[in-house]
Amino acid sequence: MQQRSASSAAATAATRKRCEGTAMGSITLDLRPGLGIGPFTLGMSMREAFSQIEHQPNIYDVVHVKYLDEEPLKLDTVICFPDHGFHLRFDSWSQRLRLIEVYDVKRLQMRYATSLIGGPSSLATFVAVYALFGPTFPGIYDKERAIYTLLYPGLSFAFPIPSQYTSCFHDGEVSAELPLEFPDGTTPVTCRVSVYDSSSDNKVGIGSLMDKASVPPLPAGSLYMEEVHAKLGEGLQFTIGGQHIPFGASPQDVWTELGRPCGIHQKQVDQMVIHSASDPRPKTTLCGDYFYNYFSRGLDILFDGQTHRIKKFVLHTNFPGHSDFNSYIKCNFVIYDTNTEDPTQGGNCLKSCIMPSTKWEQVKEILGDGGRAAIQTQGSMNNPFGSTFVYGYQNVAFETGDNRGSYDLLGYEEWVYSNCYSIPVIRSGYNNCLFISVTRKVGFVQERIFNTEDLCTVKVLSYVYNL
Repeated sequence: MQQRSASSAAATAATRKRCEGTAMGSITLDLRPGLGIGPFTLGMSMREAFSQIEHQPNIYDVVHVKYLDEEPLKLDTVICFPDHGFHLRFDSWSQRLRLIEVYDVKRLQMRYATSLIGGPSSLATFVAVYALFGPTFPGIYDKERAIYTLLYPGLSFAFPIPSQYTSCFHDGEVSAELPLEFPDGTTPVTCRVSVYDSSSDNKVGIGSLMDKASVPPLPAGSLYMEEVHAKLGEGLQFTIGGQHIPFGASPQDVWTELGRPCGIHQKQVDQMVIHSASDPRPKTTLCGDYFYNYFSRGLDILFDGQTHRIKKFVLHTNFPGHSDFNSYIKCNFVIYDTNTEDPTQGGNCLKSCIMPSTKWEQVKEILGDGGRAAIQTQGSMNNPFGSTFVYGYQNVAFETGDNRGSYDLLGYEEWVYSNCYSIPVIRSGYNNCLFISVTRKVGFVQERIFNTEDLCTVKVLSYVYNL
């Protein structure tokens, strides 16, 4: 009994140590100026980034997801790796990676060509950086932060300047002198490394310079963030591929237009049929309907189990804090009714359209008051962010969160709400758990912290693999 207790205690201690992120084994990632670092490439989607994380759980075992809960589109969505001292900044609208920042250079060793820099054994001093990357143009000095930023194409290094030497530099100006060495013979050590797209020729660093990092342009012919025009009561029109899928289309029609679905899900029970007075089926009848899931398009299509015709489209916004977050690519939809001019014609018609960035107050201005909302909840163990609210209109329903931003749009011929199928990229359970390092509790919890870098209240998720 004592031996078993000792083993159990040891296993518990090991698990706790893993969850707390104290096992900070140094890793080495390839540094690619203007392109990315390790497996993370500028311009990749959040879903692609999480796929890389899932494939290497031994390395990326503690992951924080930070975003502004009240206005998710106002600031970046950040995926942070606290054990390795770097994070990924995603543009909140396109959900593509625009900036990589190594904020603790001592925790991450980087490989450039055949040389190593950073990490606990190789200080990234100004002398070492200059010797490795070679000559460059003079950098920029930030007087308020006492930071000198050395710039290379797609890459910058920030160096803190001691107060006794700040008089040698002028705020915001390009200095002709490089702080290679200070008068006392010391050399500054990098406090931050930024990797960004170099095609725009912007100077990216800390503070306001951080905002100048832009998302790389999409390759020609890319379907990512393709506008999907949804005409209420009629169907979907894809603006790049030109596909048109109306209500009543068959599975064969959908295969022809969009190709094979990523998944097919049988809908077992129609939970909201009890609220539909016009549905002639007995209220206890099991549902034979089925979904086609197009995760890479942010789209689900529901077919009637008897007629095998489309009866509903589900369009996903992939906002953080929703239970389906990271299961789908964001669908860049434009919704309008039959009385609105086609958005492709331009003009003022977009003011009457609903898009993923449209706030709930604007939706009500366009469609009117939707009345009371149906409450959708999965319980705190399945979704730590609380209930969502479903507002029904003719031919359409909206699912919103506490901040009343649109999460998903559900298009109907008749308003009958149902749960849609999703496959999270990281599941909860005994093997994996959602974890907040502040509270040291294993399980689904939520925590608000004050982020001094963004000067805003953010909500933090930490995905931890218990191995």
